[in-house]
Amino acid sequence: MRAGRSALQRLIWLVLLCAGCTGVPEGLEPVEGFETDRYLGTWYEIARFDHSFERGLEDVSATYSLREDGGLRVRNRGYDPEQGEWQEAIGRAYPIGDPSVASLKVSFFGPFYGGYHVIALDLDRYDAALVSGPTREYLWILARERSLDRERREAIIASALAAGFDVDQLIWVAQTRDDPELHP
Repeated sequence: MRAGRSALQRLIWLVLLCAGCTGVPEGLEPVEGFETDRYLGTWYEIARFDHSFERGLEDVSATYSLREDGGLRVRNRGYDPEQGEWQEAIGRAYPIGDPSVASLKVSFFGPFYGGYHVIALDLDRYDAALVSGPTREYLWILARERSLDRERREAIIASALAAGFDVDQLIWVAQTRDDPELHP
């Protein structure tokens, strides 16, 4: 019985630890006036901070679609050149509070969620976004196309700098292969 309590205590500790994993990093404000329907579809990863779960991947994309329960289906894909194959992860996302604020909780691992906060977005075109995770260790530049022109790229980098991110840590993601799932 004692071993059972220990395992339960570890699970409770893990849940409590992860309960704070959806918050917005201090000093950042998610975009207001967010329209989930306009965010749906495919986004290409232009740049990111390094993370173990994406390390080495190229041609990374994220596709968002509606779930029957009102949430979002998240389909992340990327090409692993070392293995010579496409990697995929399917998750789910839900608004945190007011759905018109671009702050979501996303899960790829059962009941555990992480924060996904759009902190810059072209609200007219919905074609470029700057996204933070639950801490300042996570940052992504996303676009509807596989590249950004120089002016748009500089503008989004300026947004990241203004938000206090070290843009020298950005990894610029190669977008050279056609994903057979996105471009049959």
